[in-house]
Amino acid sequence: MRDNTAEARVAVDNINKMTSLFGNRDINAKYIEEQFDVRIVTRNDEISIIGEEKDVKTVEQLLNQMVEMLQKDDAPTANDVKYFVRLAKNGEGEKINELYDDVVCYTHRGKPIKPKTIGQKLYTLAMKKNDIVFGIGPAGTGKTYLAMAMAVTAFKEKEVNRIILTRPAVEAGEKLGFLPGDLQDKVDPYLRPLYDALYDILGVEAFRRYMEKGLIEVAPLAYMRGRTLDDSFVILDEAQNTTSEQMKMFLTRLGFGSKAVVTGDLTQVDLPKGVYSGLEEVREILKDIKGIQFVYLDDKDVVRHEVVQRIIKAYERFDEKRLKKNVE
Repeated sequence: MRDNTAEARVAVDNINKMTSLFGNRDINAKYIEEQFDVRIVTRNDEISIIGEEKDVKTVEQLLNQMVEMLQKDDAPTANDVKYFVRLAKNGEGEKINELYDDVVCYTHRGKPIKPKTIGQKLYTLAMKKNDIVFGIGPAGTGKTYLAMAMAVTAFKEKEVNRIILTRPAVEAGEKLGFLPGDLQDKVDPYLRPLYDALYDILGVEAFRRYMEKGLIEVAPLAYMRGRTLDDSFVILDEAQNTTSEQMKMFLTRLGFGSKAVVTGDLTQVDLPKGVYSGLEEVREILKDIKGIQFVYLDDKDVVRHEVVQRIIKAYERFDEKRLKKNVE
């Protein structure tokens, strides 16, 4: 054995928890071994970590954090473990359990909704502490879903009287006139992602009941003009597709006792050529205003399939190359 070889042990009080910890066919243990210079051996209710001393200490802390999660009946998924490994490699392994202490709310099926990354944790904290929060980041980072969960929590705890969800129907334009049905039928396709999230959190029956009573409103951004939104939790989704005028109009609708969350992805602007994004502009205008916070999520906060992270990274590299070429 090498001179710097070390060994550490982690206790697990239940053999079934060992399976939950390491996943089907020990996929999580194998991944950890691949990422660190260690070998993981299980003996009944104990895990031995053998390998290079520094890595052994890191993996010991990582596994202890994961075992602590199991005590709270939180079994890590394969994607969770990959994120935890990234934190451990960055010396942030102690933050793992911070994520799982914060349940935003429960879905209608009883599943807890929690931040799954440090970025998402900062985002939920920002929504608790501020009147207006901007959540900016790529697809899959939970911007809209977590905002929905926070809105439902505020509504159920009677902090607000209603939930208002809106987004610009940018692609609609003149095409709306050619679509069948009344105006609501025409804009519903653009609002579908918002409906889907609420169905998951509240259940279809509760959602429809609240809609009928006017306690939840899902509408295109144009419907917000001329209104004052009191005692409401208001979410503006796909805000990268607002114009400067639309963004100002939306932000000045906020009334007493209300909160607003604005979400968007500045890499996915669908506005006509030459039209500047209101979300891009507002970052400069409101960056130092009290009660407003900007939270930036990135590929590390993507909680969809891991290939989505690689896609985002690939596009970032491509955009950097194109920008450099244009400068030259």
